Amino acid sequence: MVVEALITPSILQDDDSSKRRQIMDGAHRVFMEQGFDGASMNEIARAAGVSKGTLYVYFPDKSRLFEAIVEHDVLELGKLAFNFDPTAPAEETLRDFGRAYVELLCRPGGDSSVRTVMGIAERMPELGKRFYQNVIEHTFNRFAEYLQARVKAGELAIDDCSLASPQFLMMCQATIFQPYIFQAKPAPSKAYIERVVESATKIFLNTYRAKK
Repeated sequence: MVVEALITPSILQDDDSSKRRQIMDGAHRVFMEQGFDGASMNEIARAAGVSKGTLYVYFPDKSRLFEAIVEHDVLELGKLAFNFDPTAPAEETLRDFGRAYVELLCRPGGDSSVRTVMGIAERMPELGKRFYQNVIEHTFNRFAEYLQARVKAGELAIDDCSLASPQFLMMCQATIFQPYIFQAKPAPSKAYIERVVESATKIFLNTYRAKK
């Protein structure tokens, strides 16, 4: 038919991708509100605005759907370009990176990939492992490379940059991440994040700044 001839493969692929994204967006809301165990395929279909039959065309079960959401988040997080210019002074970079990292971990409204993965990692360890390696560990390693560059430039004096990297990021999370992840407190304000990161930056530089 003429109508069929007008439907090109690219249009079909775009429509397929759009429907898949629609389902994943709906499922993400349900998982965040009800948790993995509480979420049902019926509720996900309603939230996504699709029939249950359509839902199963794209995802055979709840676990596969959850994995697809996490994998998408991993790819999106991987696109983030933290400023690790090796020529940039450490003090400015530490502040900027610390704030950006904590804001990523503690998004308002509980929309945190880290929180989502932590909730299911024990049941789906391979998923948790991939997320850790591709997001958390990858970020640690890139930051460690930056620190090493500043050591070579004579600004910092660090024996083990692979240890110093997570040390700084853990200090930036102090009093912020655990209350957020356990839902004891809402996402922190930008002002509070800045206060904690400023403290972490001072402690880090007091320890690792090269003596003149």
